[in-house]
Amino acid sequence: MSNELHPVQTTNTFADVLLPLALPKPYTYFIPEEMLADVRFGQRVEVQLGKQKRYSGIVINLHNNQPEAYAPRPILSIVDQAPIINQQQLKLWNWMSRYYCCTLGEVMNAALPAHLKLASETKVTLGPLFDEHADTLNDKEYMIAEALRHQEELTIGDLQKILQQQSVHAIVNRMIDKRILYLREEMSLRYKPKTIQYVRLQEPYATNPDIMEEAFELTARSHKQTDMLMHFIQLTRQEKAVRKQELVQKSGGDYSVLKALEKKKILESFEQEISRIAGYEDDLAETPELSEQQIQALAEIREAFVDTEEQPAQTTLLHGVTGSGKTRVYIELMQDAIDKGEQVLYLLPEIALTTQIISRLEKIFGDKITVYHSRLNNNERVELWHKVAQGIPILLGPRSSLFLPFNNLKLVIVDEEHDASYKQQDPAPRYQGRDTAIYLAHLANARVLLGTATPSMESYHNAKKGKYKLVEMPERFGGIQMPEIKIADLRQEAVARQANIHFSSMLLEHMQAALDKGEQIILFQNRRGYAPNIRCMSCGWTQECVHCDVSLTYHKFQKNLLCHYCGYRTQVPKKCPACEGAHLELQGFGTEKIEDDLKIYFPQVQIGRMDLDTVRSKNAHSRIINDFEERRLDILVGTQMVTKGLDFENVGLVGVLSADQLLQFPDFRSTERAFQLMVQVSGRAGRKKKQGTVVIQALNPVHPVLDDVLANNYKGFYKREIAERQSFGYPPFARLIRIQLKHRKPDVVNEGAKLYAHLLSKRLKNRVNGPAIPYISRVRGQYILDILIKLERNPKVIAAAKQIILETNDLIQGEKGFSTLRINVNVDL
Repeated sequence: MSNELHPVQTTNTFADVLLPLALPKPYTYFIPEEMLADVRFGQRVEVQLGKQKRYSGIVINLHNNQPEAYAPRPILSIVDQAPIINQQQLKLWNWMSRYYCCTLGEVMNAALPAHLKLASETKVTLGPLFDEHADTLNDKEYMIAEALRHQEELTIGDLQKILQQQSVHAIVNRMIDKRILYLREEMSLRYKPKTIQYVRLQEPYATNPDIMEEAFELTARSHKQTDMLMHFIQLTRQEKAVRKQELVQKSGGDYSVLKALEKKKILESFEQEISRIAGYEDDLAETPELSEQQIQALAEIREAFVDTEEQPAQTTLLHGVTGSGKTRVYIELMQDAIDKGEQVLYLLPEIALTTQIISRLEKIFGDKITVYHSRLNNNERVELWHKVAQGIPILLGPRSSLFLPFNNLKLVIVDEEHDASYKQQDPAPRYQGRDTAIYLAHLANARVLLGTATPSMESYHNAKKGKYKLVEMPERFGGIQMPEIKIADLRQEAVARQANIHFSSMLLEHMQAALDKGEQIILFQNRRGYAPNIRCMSCGWTQECVHCDVSLTYHKFQKNLLCHYCGYRTQVPKKCPACEGAHLELQGFGTEKIEDDLKIYFPQVQIGRMDLDTVRSKNAHSRIINDFEERRLDILVGTQMVTKGLDFENVGLVGVLSADQLLQFPDFRSTERAFQLMVQVSGRAGRKKKQGTVVIQALNPVHPVLDDVLANNYKGFYKREIAERQSFGYPPFARLIRIQLKHRKPDVVNEGAKLYAHLLSKRLKNRVNGPAIPYISRVRGQYILDILIKLERNPKVIAAAKQIILETNDLIQGEKGFSTLRINVNVDL
């Protein structure tokens, strides 16, 4: 295997290069003399790490300080002429790595689109001993050698295609041993601009159309060439540029005819780079008139946004009931910003929210609005990254949009600010999108508006304390009444019917009445699949995942049992593997079963389902929304996707099938999230011209949270919940940090967690709780233990605790036997 020699250090100018890896700090490389004038902050450069691996890193500092701990290697090449990040982004990355207890490289890895991160691709070249060993090669080895005789080098992927098999490493290793092949690591630039091939006239015809008769004389002997040239002239009258593919198709010819015209120097082909990001081409719509309530809210928000010596601009919380017209307020504020040439970031918790809002905003702003989300492919993400750096006016997207290279960001809107989807769980950085947005706005000197019908406890507490400005919109737009909410007592009905039921009589009656009036229905059940459990009624056996401590969910459509944590699947057993009994029963119900059962109750209606299983493809979510909006569906069954920001004018009834499931989840936020979900889904009813109805099914109909939902009483809910949080020392009165330890061996995680808790307790005293077994104690073969740290709201104590956690991580992983223990730090649960 060849060893590449690096040039001797000839300069004393160094660059700190950040790599997209979980390394404790950036590495320092020296800048070769020929690159001194070209290396700048924010550029990507190619560097070597380890013996052979090459990465693209980002230059984050230039200096003249030689590292003492190691001899620096050279920068191998400059990838970009212009920087791809700015100083504001690096400040945000640094803050996130400190605040969320992770490395700067992990933040970089999350921030950059995949195709802006170069990777080492293994390439092979033919060695000098090929001719000596040619007779000893088998057929596959000979095919590889022959291919390399015609092409200087090939990737492992190329070899897989040549041999038409996935596993080629054994063959490659044999050829390396014989010194027929050599390995080489080379950087691969993954992003390629999208190009389209066009056709145009060559000179002199391009600048002198009067002599086109001469061109037709050259094609007189070929009808196909004459037809293609005629079609070309017709297309130039309709379009600015003529696509090669379109010309060939419309003329009825083929590419050989076009080639003949190129040889005759009449036409020529050329490539043009185009954007992958689709533009808006329809007519723009006028914005509807503002209501008195919206005018008042705008006045209060604009007042809060004024930055004076006495009072700096305040983060503002807009608390407006569902259907109050918050989006119309956002539109006015966005228009204010773009009229001044400023950039706007409009954050939504997830892609599920964007379909209708994109459509609504595009009709107002047209091409000024661009959407960033997880369904974009990697090339589209890179293009959008560059568009943001160039100054696109409005960017709409989820939490990952915070990482984009804004250059004049002046307004940040966080819609549905309460939503749990703003919190990243895995991998690091485990950041809260709402809080990070506020810090980004601080760096950019931008205004922040948080909007929701059900504020998070933290945001409302900050507003009540005066840290945020509170603006309220308590009435629905157009004087429409809030929906009538009814509670169906499932326990009483189950006793009367002597069976477990999914649909109460009350719900079925209201569904029939709504359908009779031609109204649509939304049913909410926060569990996908058909049934969450399969149980043997003889011995009590249940089918559990082999990798996780959870039962497998039955999916009828796929006809198998599936783990929702690791993806493990297995067939449904015909008999109990424990006692060989044949009495196996599906228990519980998910969205699939609801959809199935509804076909029995209402065989004539069209039913749709919206959950993770039905919206996996790029446009599936939009298709379901459009079908419901255009009334091709009568009933929509869904998980929490149906609770978020959707606006359907014909929905007369919303049903919550199991309120208890939401309220009984073992988490200190369960009542808050249950209240938010039920209020949000209730808000889908009666949005346009009439009052809607909501039926909530519960086994415990007297739960205090249900009383608050019934009365749409957020303030009453907040008052009771905040008192409990204060009494037990939970956020917003304390800060929580969870340390999660994982390992494939239970002994290792048990001993590691005990030692970790002991080391922490010595310095943080009684602020440390655990280790404890979590609700799900094994996922993907990894055993899990949790340590919870509860800190008082003192910035010095919190900063010191985070430093102690990082030091403890290093201590534990330096201990013998614990180097493979995974430690995940989750700040602000």
